[in-house]
Amino acid sequence: MLWVAAIYFTEVDLSESTGQESGSSRALLHTVAKLYYLSNIPQNEIARQLDLSTATISRLLKRAREEGIVRIEVRDLVGPDALARDLERALGLKRAVVAEVPEANAVSSLAGAVSSCLADAGLHPGSVVAIGWGRAVRDIIQGGLQKFPGVITVPANGGMQETADHFQINEFVRLAAEQMGGTPRFLHAPYLPSSALREAFLSDPSIRETIALWERTDAALVGIGLPHLSPTPGQLGVTADERQLTNAAGDVIRHYFDTQGQLVSWSGADRLIALSVEQLRKIPSVIGVAVSTAKAAAIVGASRSRLINTLVTDVRTAQAVLDLCG
Repeated sequence: MLWVAAIYFTEVDLSESTGQESGSSRALLHTVAKLYYLSNIPQNEIARQLDLSTATISRLLKRAREEGIVRIEVRDLVGPDALARDLERALGLKRAVVAEVPEANAVSSLAGAVSSCLADAGLHPGSVVAIGWGRAVRDIIQGGLQKFPGVITVPANGGMQETADHFQINEFVRLAAEQMGGTPRFLHAPYLPSSALREAFLSDPSIRETIALWERTDAALVGIGLPHLSPTPGQLGVTADERQLTNAAGDVIRHYFDTQGQLVSWSGADRLIALSVEQLRKIPSVIGVAVSTAKAAAIVGASRSRLINTLVTDVRTAQAVLDLCG
């Protein structure tokens, strides 16, 4: 049986000392407990720092547990399959896949799980698979997708003004088609043009032909991002409104949402060249990939907003999401 221990500290109220117990002794118990349990300082070193004996430190730690200053809770470690079922119930997902993966190359190790979700989507020759951008999508494709002969891969959004490698969406579409044995369709357009340029791009016959495939998309592979509070190297087009999205928990191809799943508006929302919120919600299988405990709130928001209906993640992230859901 595997176990995990969680240690909790009760804050000391020095004004509530009673009997022979002084506020200073309660404070000492709290100090010793924090040094030992939180700072991982050995008992002999704590004794040296506080000018006490090691035996005294041991007795103080025992008292801290007895008096409720320290509470140690031992919980069963839940297996990946059980975590997946819990995620489906907590987030209302069509499917969740949770896997034990190494911390190094964690996302690329989930490529097989993504292929399993694509297989569940019932892909056949002529099926349309939309591909998003971001580090997670890049790593999944680098990990390799299984064969789905005859599928059509298409970008889920524009992006030709981006220079960072994890934004090269047409290249992701090409590689995905190569791996799956399908045909790529490219989108030579930015994701956030001006209003006038957006109309110009959308009037181009080749672009119209590509984005028309969004209406009959069978599956989509997207990352779950965090709000962009400031521009990062290689990232262009981030507006002041985006930087001020203080209520946003995350985004899916620049559709922002809070932890309750409510969409967060911003000035660029009506200028995006991307699958719309309505189109995403109509796709039978939208597979969101995210690995990071820091993305727990974003995963919750993406699921509640119905911008994804399938989640692929690792054990650590899954547990963080469930903890956040209570």
